Amino acid sequence: MKKRSTYYKLAATLLSTTLLFACTNNDTTTVTSETEAETAGTSKLVNTDVSKLVSEAVSYKEDDSYTDWENEDPTYIELNGTEATFDSSAAVLFDNNVLTIKTGGTYVLSGQLDNGQIVVDAEDKNTVKLILNGVDIQSSTSSAIYVLNAEKTTISLLEGTENTVSDAEQYVYEDSSEDEPNAAIFSKDDLTINGTGTLIVHGNYNNGIASKDKLKITGGTIDVHAVDDGIMGRDLVAVKEGTIKIEAGGDGIKSTNDEDTSKGTIALEGGTFDITSGNDAIQSIASLWITDGTYIIKSGEGSPETISNHEERMPGQEASTAAATTATESESYKGLKASVDIAIGGGNFTIDSEDDAVHSNQHVTLAGGEFTISTGDDGVHADSSVATTGGKIDITKSYEGIEGKNITIEDGEIQLTSSDDGFNVAGGNDASGMDMPATATEDSGTLQINGGYISVNAEGDGLDSNGSISMTDGIVIVNGPTQNMNGPLDYDSSFNITGGFIVAVGSSGMSQSHSEDSSQTGILMTYPEIQSASTMIHLEDSDGKNIISFTPAKDYQTVFISSPELTKDASYTLYSGGTATGKEADGLYTDGNVEGGTKVIDFTIYETVTWLNESGVTEAAANGPGGGGAPGGGASGSGDQARPDMGNRDDMFSDLDEETRQKMQVIMEQQRNGTITQEEAQEQLAELGVEMPQRGAPPTEQ
Repeated sequence: MKKRSTYYKLAATLLSTTLLFACTNNDTTTVTSETEAETAGTSKLVNTDVSKLVSEAVSYKEDDSYTDWENEDPTYIELNGTEATFDSSAAVLFDNNVLTIKTGGTYVLSGQLDNGQIVVDAEDKNTVKLILNGVDIQSSTSSAIYVLNAEKTTISLLEGTENTVSDAEQYVYEDSSEDEPNAAIFSKDDLTINGTGTLIVHGNYNNGIASKDKLKITGGTIDVHAVDDGIMGRDLVAVKEGTIKIEAGGDGIKSTNDEDTSKGTIALEGGTFDITSGNDAIQSIASLWITDGTYIIKSGEGSPETISNHEERMPGQEASTAAATTATESESYKGLKASVDIAIGGGNFTIDSEDDAVHSNQHVTLAGGEFTISTGDDGVHADSSVATTGGKIDITKSYEGIEGKNITIEDGEIQLTSSDDGFNVAGGNDASGMDMPATATEDSGTLQINGGYISVNAEGDGLDSNGSISMTDGIVIVNGPTQNMNGPLDYDSSFNITGGFIVAVGSSGMSQSHSEDSSQTGILMTYPEIQSASTMIHLEDSDGKNIISFTPAKDYQTVFISSPELTKDASYTLYSGGTATGKEADGLYTDGNVEGGTKVIDFTIYETVTWLNESGVTEAAANGPGGGGAPGGGASGSGDQARPDMGNRDDMFSDLDEETRQKMQVIMEQQRNGTITQEEAQEQLAELGVEMPQRGAPPTEQ
């Protein structure tokens, strides 16, 4: 073994983005224009201000905030079990334990109401202010607080007070066809909650707090326990401040107006949220805008202990998607979800989700904030486009890390671990994996990397695009698969690199480099045998200048490197093994020394892509499972390497009749839920006459 001691420092052009991304709020962001991406093959970035989106969606008036109500000639109401005391001149009725407020004004309630109800029926259509000064309101037949008619109602929580409202487990309606009210606090009109006191809500029948119009929260400590949904607003849910804890059997926070496309937004500007939901934690029927706040979220059963990878999953089996990704699905277990767009400019998010952690049926834009994500499916998913322009995203567990028909990385720090693909460019409703045919085409997507810091640890493909990949700047580290059915890089069309730094290691069976028409050069080294994890890869030029010192996290047989420091007509030496000092991040070392190591090869770069093996420079080899080199190589004349045919997902089930398909889905669901083993599932499928495919082969009827 040759003993070496080398001082190295990565070039400033590479260090400019490494681990220097601020995690403060960044409300100005970009989103991808899907139309332009599909027609021109590139992403068109349009400036979008998340704060502006919020201000356009919600406006706060003076009475939305807590005010000095004592100077508003309030009516004081004392509740005492089955009685209520108030001034005889007040516009208040009390009959059969139902207290009805008939006009606008300020009403201060205190005490306990047993088996009763507060009804707001303001005939003058003025604002009604309910000041809760330590109340306990319980109903055994309906809602505890029911806003039947008012221009607007505000519920103010007096400082230092604890207020509890509980509805019935079963409602008694005058007409059996009615289904309203259906929440412990239910309003047919605008509702605002403010103040600094505490509100405890028990939604024993269905929902906790619901408004058929706009629901705003500007303060208070709110603790909701609901059989179904926690907090609902039909036209709007807006939160400015407050401490909110929700335990819900259904969705945590949701909007429901599916008739007016201009309504149904959820806008969150601040506050602290602790949400445990049986279904989605936050679900908008329209768009979800977030500028700040702290969010601790668990949806469904949370992420499973282990997540099966692509080969272990059966057809039709996603991590937990029992229904298609639509705005009307009944069973969904996502963290943050919107039927239209999601844009986040700041905040701190800890998400433990059974299904996707962040999901949009159209676009997701992440401009700031800190995310710690553990999920049973995708970390971030958009049926159309995903764009990141800042913030810090740490996906510790996922099936696929980030998925969308188009993905654009402008800035930010992204760390992700996935049991399948790290980044997956594929269109449609959760079209990843060997699911039933997706509804969208999968031939036009682009992964665009224009900056940022990305570290991927994937059991499947590291960067996977059913279209193309383009890189202009940034740092990308890929610890790819150890099995030959996947590759560190996987694209169908092209991978053009004009700037930035990338190192991608993994198995050799499906390895690809970048495209020959790239302006930045790169090398792909295939070793004669598998290299052990943590075996250092060290590349230096003829002057001993360090190009890269990197210790992979997993076993590998290929390494792809592209850097501005690699130039044509220059000579380099590749070493294996040794140790390094200095700063280390995700296996990449800067500012230190390399000791030891064995020289593998000397070589000179003459082409954009230099193919290497233990003998030196070689040619791109045809590829397939278990093979070496890169698939296709330059045989096509263009230099772009065609990915080996893995089977057409749209044709996989075309020969199966509908009854057989439905039986297959039932078997897959049982296997997913753990009620039968994978072997038992295979046996049952065989009894249906269905032969399970290996990856790339369609299922056949026996």
